[in-house]
Amino acid sequence: MNDATRDERPWALVSGASGGLGQAFSRYLASCSVNLVVTGRRRDVLDDLSGQLTTRYGIQTIVYPCDISSAPQRLALVDDITRRGIVIDTLINNAGFGAAGRIAETDPARQTSQVEVNCEAVVHLCGLLLPGMIAAKQGSIINVASTAAFQPIPQFATYAASKSFVLSFTRALWAETNGTGVRATAICPGPTETGFFDAAGVPRMGAGTRRNPDDVVHTAFEALAHHRPYAVDGFANRAIARLAPHVPPRLVMSQAEKYLKL
Repeated sequence: MNDATRDERPWALVSGASGGLGQAFSRYLASCSVNLVVTGRRRDVLDDLSGQLTTRYGIQTIVYPCDISSAPQRLALVDDITRRGIVIDTLINNAGFGAAGRIAETDPARQTSQVEVNCEAVVHLCGLLLPGMIAAKQGSIINVASTAAFQPIPQFATYAASKSFVLSFTRALWAETNGTGVRATAICPGPTETGFFDAAGVPRMGAGTRRNPDDVVHTAFEALAHHRPYAVDGFANRAIARLAPHVPPRLVMSQAEKYLKL
């Protein structure tokens, strides 16, 4: 029997843990005495995060660098977790990215990759880990969507559509898991202080109004505690999300595109 099996603390899997929001989720879980499996592409960042959390909170951390867009690598990740005797109690599907630009003018592979990371990986990991949670009659799933989920966004079309998928999928998952002991919620952040916008090619977007990653994490776990299917982080973001369905689509898309160019 290995150390992971003997450890009675619950375990969480955090994807995209080398990014700002993933690190915030990891810090919060570690502060709650939850052991962590952290995954992402940047091993050096993951190793540094692991060392900090282990030293500060005394938890176990397992670093597993992988490309979450790859189905074989996702399977290998879950197989490794199973071989170690670990049962995942909390799944944070945080990995995701956006690419700004018109569909006709951007690399089709980069557009497709957004769907693989933002949608396919979420569905796959939920499908792999949810049966174990239901068997244990306990578990939590947080899928990271976005305020972009509430309207189409020209020049950010694939990202917005992918997050609409995550929101819809999670709301249905919330209904399916009612009464099982498992809770599921989608967190919809607006602009947040992470490296997202630099990677997306819109470094000035939301500048001056961005939320702190820790605020987003707090909102997510509050929604989970109250058994809500989703939550929008931040008062202004909630107001915009509520207003979007009641505004003519052409105006919504026009304003969303202008905002993207800020």
